[in-house]
Amino acid sequence: DLKSEMNKTRKIPLMKDTRASDSSQEEAIDQWARRRKQFKDSKKCSSTGGSSINSTITEGSINSEDARSVDLGLHSENEDRGFYTENFHSASWVFRGDDVSPDNSPRCLSKRPRPVAIRERTVKISKGIGNYPWGFRIQFSKPILVTEVDTNSAAEEAGLQVGDILIAVNGTDVTSMPHSEAANLARKGPDILTMVVGSDISRYPNTPRPTCRGYLHKRTQSAILKGWRKRWFVLKHNGYLHYYKHKKDEGKCRPLEVTKLEGAEIGVDTNLGKPFVFKCIPQTGNRVFYFCATSNQEMKRWLEAMDKAAHPVHQNHVWVDVTLHNTTLPPLAIKNPECLGLLHQLDRSKDIWIQHYCVLKDGCLYFYATLRSTPAQGGLYLQGYMVSEQSLGSKRSVIELKPPSEEFKTFYLSAENVNENKRWITALKASINKWLPLHQAIQDFMNRPLEETRM
Repeated sequence: DLKSEMNKTRKIPLMKDTRASDSSQEEAIDQWARRRKQFKDSKKCSSTGGSSINSTITEGSINSEDARSVDLGLHSENEDRGFYTENFHSASWVFRGDDVSPDNSPRCLSKRPRPVAIRERTVKISKGIGNYPWGFRIQFSKPILVTEVDTNSAAEEAGLQVGDILIAVNGTDVTSMPHSEAANLARKGPDILTMVVGSDISRYPNTPRPTCRGYLHKRTQSAILKGWRKRWFVLKHNGYLHYYKHKKDEGKCRPLEVTKLEGAEIGVDTNLGKPFVFKCIPQTGNRVFYFCATSNQEMKRWLEAMDKAAHPVHQNHVWVDVTLHNTTLPPLAIKNPECLGLLHQLDRSKDIWIQHYCVLKDGCLYFYATLRSTPAQGGLYLQGYMVSEQSLGSKRSVIELKPPSEEFKTFYLSAENVNENKRWITALKASINKWLPLHQAIQDFMNRPLEETRM
C-alpha cells in the first residue's frame, strides 16, 4: 500500500536516535523513488497559495551525565503541536499585514479603522506606590492603546501587554472615550484596577520566553565521582535547560542532560560553603541540581531567567491560536493563502528529502502529508527568517530559510524545478515581511508626535 509506505517513510526523521539497518535504508530508498514518481505525477496539483512550514525533529530520552533519570517529557524544538516556534518566541513580533509603506505608521499600531478579530480578557492590577502606581502607558487613539508596560510593574505581573486595546475600565466602557477621561476613571477608582482589554494578531505581541547561556559549575552526584564540573548551559525558550561538556558542543552534539524547569523550585543555596551557589529542584523526581556561578551578577542573571522558565505565563499570542486552528483545516480550506503546492524538506541527519503538501499564510508555512490530509503535520513560524536560493549537493536550486541567530535551525526546501522555487521564494519573502519586531514597530510609531498618559 503506497500511502502506508509513504507514512512510514515520513516518520523516519522524527526519530532522532534511531539507527536504521542497511536493509531498512534500502527500503527507504525504494520508497523514496516511488514517492518521487508520485511527486511528478501530482505536479498538476501545484498552484499559487499560502502557508507555513514544519520541523521534523523531536528529542527523545537523554541519559544523565550522572547516570540518574530525569523527567524529560521533551519535544525540545518541536512544540505547539509540531510547530517549530523557537525564533518566534525569542522576540516580540507584531503583524502589519500588507501595509508596508514607509510613509505610514505600521499597521500593527495604526489608528486607521479596520476590521479586527478581538479576543477580550480581564486584567486586574493592584495599585502600587509612586507617581505611576500601575506601571503602564496609554496613547491617545481610538480605541485607546497600551504603548508601554514597565518592567517588574504591577501591570506586567497582571499580564497587560503592549498593544492591548482598552475596552472597559472599572466596569465603564471606554471605547469611545478620550484617553484622558479613561485615565481619570482609573485614578478615581479602587486600589484594584479592573480593565477589560482586547487584542488581535496585529496589536498583541508575544512575550519572549526566557533564554540564557553560559558556563556554570555543576555539582556532580555520582557515587563514583564527586565535586564540581564546569559545563556549558543553555536555557532555551521552551523552558528546558540543556548542558554540554563544552561550548563548542552546542548544536553539534547531543546535550549531556535536558531538564524541564516549569514548576521547579529555584533559589540561592548557602549550605555548601561556596559563594554564588544556587539550586534547582525540578517538579518531578527527587533530584536536586546545584550550580555555581563566577560572580554575584552572573548568579542573578541565571536566577532571573530560570525563575521565569519555572513560572511561565501560559497565554498564547493570538497568532498561535490562529495557526493552531488552521492546522485542523484541510489545506485548501485555509483562506487567502499566499502560496501552496508540493515541497520537499531536507532532513540533514538522514540526508533525505521528505515530501509535503505546503500552504503559506501570513508568515506561517504549514506541512500536510498530502493534498487531502487533515490535520496538518506541523509548521514553521517564519518571523525573522531570511530567504534565498542556494545550491546544495546535486540540487542546483534549493530554498534556504536562514534564521537571524545561529542558535535556531536553518531549513532547506525544494520544489520540482527552478521556476517553482522562485515562485516560493517570492511568496516567502512577502509573507515574512508582514511581521515586524515589536521594538521596531513601537520606535517607528513613537517617532510621530502623539499624546500619551502614563498610569
